[in-house]
Amino acid sequence: MFSWVYGKITDIRNALYEKEIYKSFSLGAKTVSIGNITVGGTGKTPLVAFVAEILAEKGEKVCILTRGYGRENPKQRVTVSDGERILASVKEAADEPFELARKLSGKAIVVADANRVSAAKWAREKFGVTAFVLDDAFQHRKAKRDLDIVLLDATNPFGNYKTLPRGILRESLSNLNRADLIVVSRSNLVENVEELIKQIRKYNFKCPIFTCENRILNLVELKRFNAQKQTGENIKKEIDQAKHGQLNSEVKNQKALAFCALGNPENFFEQLRRENFNLISTEAFPDHHFYTQKDIAKIEAAAKAAGAEILLTTAKDGVKLKNSSFETPCRVVENKLFFEDEKGFLKILESL
Repeated sequence: MFSWVYGKITDIRNALYEKEIYKSFSLGAKTVSIGNITVGGTGKTPLVAFVAEILAEKGEKVCILTRGYGRENPKQRVTVSDGERILASVKEAADEPFELARKLSGKAIVVADANRVSAAKWAREKFGVTAFVLDDAFQHRKAKRDLDIVLLDATNPFGNYKTLPRGILRESLSNLNRADLIVVSRSNLVENVEELIKQIRKYNFKCPIFTCENRILNLVELKRFNAQKQTGENIKKEIDQAKHGQLNSEVKNQKALAFCALGNPENFFEQLRRENFNLISTEAFPDHHFYTQKDIAKIEAAAKAAGAEILLTTAKDGVKLKNSSFETPCRVVENKLFFEDEKGFLKILESL
C-alpha cells in the first residue's frame, strides 16, 4: 500500500513537470545529469568523474553540482573544491563529493548544495563555469539538462520492481522513458547483459544504451592514498598497468579482508573475487558510514580471527580514513570505468 502511494505521488509530480505546472530552469551552461532510478549503489560516482574528465579535456570549465548526502550541514552550500584545491573536510563535503574533488584535482570544481539552480548561478558568476555535471539528479527536475543519463546496476537493476518503501525504485519504471541515455554498470558481473537490455527496452525503446565495467587500476597504501594528488600522468600509468595486467600481483596472493560502507557492498567483494584476489573475509557497514575507532578495532579483530594479511577498501572509504591507522596493512582499491563502446559514448558527449 505504502509503495503504491509513493509511486503515485512521484508519478503526479512528474506529470506536473511534463505539463510545465512545475517549472524547470536552465543552468545557463551545458548541463549533463547523471542519476539513477533506484536507491543504493549503482557505480554513479565513477561515471560522474568520467564525464567531468571528458568535458574538461574538451576545454570546458567544469563544475560538479551535488547534494552531498550525509554531510554535516546539508542546508549549507559548500565549495568542496575550486578546481585546484580541496577546501572542505570529508564531513563538511560528504564522502562522494570529497572523493570526486580528490580525483578531479585540476579538472573540475565541486560544489555541494541541495539547490542546484541557485548553486549553478553562483558558480557561473564566481568561476566562469561553462559545463555542469549534476550528480544524482534524475529526480531533481527543477534543473534543466541537455543530456539526462540514467545508470542501472546490472546485478540488481530494478530490485523487486516495487517503489519505496517496499522496493528500491525511486519512481516507477515507466519514467525511464525520460532518459536520453542509459548506462548499464557492472555488466561483467552478470551472465546475460543482453537480456537486461531487452527489459530496459520495454520502458525506453529509443535511447542509446551503453554497458561498462569497473576495473581495478591500482592498490594504494592508505596513508599514501590520502597524501597523494592524482594527476593525468599517474592515471595514464595506472590505465596502462591495468591493460597489461601489471597490478600489484604479489598483493593478490595475500589473504585479504575487504571492508566498505557502500550502498551495494557485495559488488565490491565480488569484483575482488573475479579479479582473483585471495579474499577470505568481508565486513560491510551502512552506506556513507563514517568510521570510528571502535569500527577500526572491529575490522582489526575480524582480520586477526580470519588470518588476513592485508585489508582492502574502496576510495570512497579511504577518504574517510585519513586520520586512522591500522596494525594490518591497508590498501585502497582504485577503479576506473571502461566502456564496451567508449567511442560511441564520447561521440554523444561531444555532440553537446
